[in-house]
Amino acid sequence: MAKVHSRKKGSSRSRPPANPKVPAWSDVSKEELEKTIMKLHESGLPASRIGLTLRDQYGVPSTKLLLGKNITAFLKEKNALPDIPEDLTNLMRKALHVRKHVKANKKDIHNKRSLNLTESKVRRLVKYYHDSGRLAPDWTYSPESAEILIS
Repeated sequence: MAKVHSRKKGSSRSRPPANPKVPAWSDVSKEELEKTIMKLHESGLPASRIGLTLRDQYGVPSTKLLLGKNITAFLKEKNALPDIPEDLTNLMRKALHVRKHVKANKKDIHNKRSLNLTESKVRRLVKYYHDSGRLAPDWTYSPESAEILIS
């Protein structure tokens, strides 16, 4: 698959092996995993960090094998999803950092382009989340509102 803002081909993604069963060495129960996910979420970790923490510290190979759904779907079921999706938040944070850099370094044309590309990705993602119903229809991206939301 090609990358969004370059003329290069993308690299293929590595995927976990298609094993439909939980490994024998994994001794985490479903209830224990649900409690751990909620505890990590309440401590302020986003879904991606929860997955990494479960893998690295708790020895959970795959939450999807144990729960039958991914972490985001589990949090949605528990009505614990954040207002703004994590990928959109990360892109807005990147745009804010680049905007701050461009403001301090006015002749940096490469990062001006990077800012345009990043904000294009943000607008595209906002459109997707409006269509899927994840964001309110009247929610719009602006650097000023993003700075308030991220900070």
